[in-house]
Amino acid sequence: MLEIKNIDLFYGASQALRGVSMTAEKAQVTCVLGRNGVGKTSTLRAVSGQQSISSGEILWEGRPIHTLNVADRARSGIAYVPQGREIFSQLTVYENLQTGFAALPRSERRVDREILDLFPVLREMLKRRGGDLSGGQQQQLAIARALVTKPRLLILDEPTEGIQPSIIKDIQEVIGLLRNRGEMAILLVEQYFDFARALADSYVVMDHGEVILSGRGEDMVEDEVRGHMTV
Repeated sequence: MLEIKNIDLFYGASQALRGVSMTAEKAQVTCVLGRNGVGKTSTLRAVSGQQSISSGEILWEGRPIHTLNVADRARSGIAYVPQGREIFSQLTVYENLQTGFAALPRSERRVDREILDLFPVLREMLKRRGGDLSGGQQQQLAIARALVTKPRLLILDEPTEGIQPSIIKDIQEVIGLLRNRGEMAILLVEQYFDFARALADSYVVMDHGEVILSGRGEDMVEDEVRGHMTV
């Protein structure tokens, strides 16, 4: 289980997170919702190690990780799919997948067939450059690359952004399947309410760097949550 305990985070003199606490449990999807600029991505960056916290704790599987660097967090089973995908446009699809090997022992460095089973379009494009893929295909590649690392915590930052509806549905099905396998916790930042509601086992809503609402997915009140997602 991931436990975020009362964390503060600053960018210079500007405070981005204020006493943020949440959990993400194995075999569940935890959705983080809110308007742009309220601290959602900062929370994910704090967990993945891309941004240091100034106070509080982040525990993964009972172990403090907030002092570990990015590489050590990846080796501990944490994979981060950032907003904007950040695939390597000049590398082939297969070479992009191989970049996930860095977090693995040499004996485990392979692209498992089941990853390509989840994203069959990638199997057909293994030799194509990442930059030649559509936005939706690049998003699938970014998730597949994260799965190469065999994560126990998968962090996704707005995977539906700029994606056509048919691929959004495919990604939703993949996330649901990964959750139902019971092998990983999934922490998902999302602006598309219907996508989040369909997947959320639990949710938190953020505003001005703080958690202002939280609960079980089935108890989510649409009007209440949507009111904190629109400008």
